[in-house]
Amino acid sequence: MLSRVLTVTLAIAALAGCGGTEPTAEGKQQVVAGFYPLQFLAERIGGDAVRVITLAEPGAEPHDLELKPSQVLRIADADLVLYLKGLQPELDHAVELKTEGESFDVTTVSPLTGGDPHIWLDPSRMATLAEAVGQQLGRPDQAKALKDELTKLDAEFAEGLRNCQRREIVTSHDAFGYLARRYQLEQIPITGLTPESEPTPQQLQQAKQKAQQAGATTIFFETLVSPAVAETVAKEIGAKTAVLDPLEGLEAGGGEDYLSVMRTNLGTLREALGCS
Repeated sequence: MLSRVLTVTLAIAALAGCGGTEPTAEGKQQVVAGFYPLQFLAERIGGDAVRVITLAEPGAEPHDLELKPSQVLRIADADLVLYLKGLQPELDHAVELKTEGESFDVTTVSPLTGGDPHIWLDPSRMATLAEAVGQQLGRPDQAKALKDELTKLDAEFAEGLRNCQRREIVTSHDAFGYLARRYQLEQIPITGLTPESEPTPQQLQQAKQKAQQAGATTIFFETLVSPAVAETVAKEIGAKTAVLDPLEGLEAGGGEDYLSVMRTNLGTLREALGCS
């Protein structure tokens, strides 16, 4: 990790010495977003007035971000960098070295709980972020329109998950704590906050026991990581598996966005939990 931080530092210094700039679209605000949910906010609120560059490539985990020199340049030159402090350490470091333009850490308006970065999976928190990003971009009217859409989504989740036979969700990755708390569900994660972490035998056994006690019929896995662990647990307790997308990134060319994926998640949860 230290060597990677040194690489980012040296890249910024070298690029500053060259005095080069990234070619930009005439008259548009240049915005760098750390990963997909922040890209969604910037694009929906900024519209044609912004050019948004996302650092986490489609289909890649944002936790694993390793900055390329070209990305370091974009960060240094950007009018605005949107990031979530702690999620992508190399981006945090690059922001500290940035001397021009603005940087906005979204946790300043929606603080984390217990170090969990997945605040965007609570639509009410996402609405708060939309308002704040609108202020950063100087587009309050567009932000209000998106905030209204997110408030509607929040109401859909509240109504759709109100009457369910079960309230426990067994997930391969501890990503859904904010969503669970918002709608009075209980998350039973198999692994921790980072999706690449492997569960210990003890964690795996505890997850199986809790899933059986809850009468879970579905074990949820994600689009960007292997379903092997979820499939193992499901097989051993006689459950099925289904995708519950943590929206850390989208698959390339899928044609989906934050709102559509969240509504798909809602439908998946309703079916798995036996909601009426």
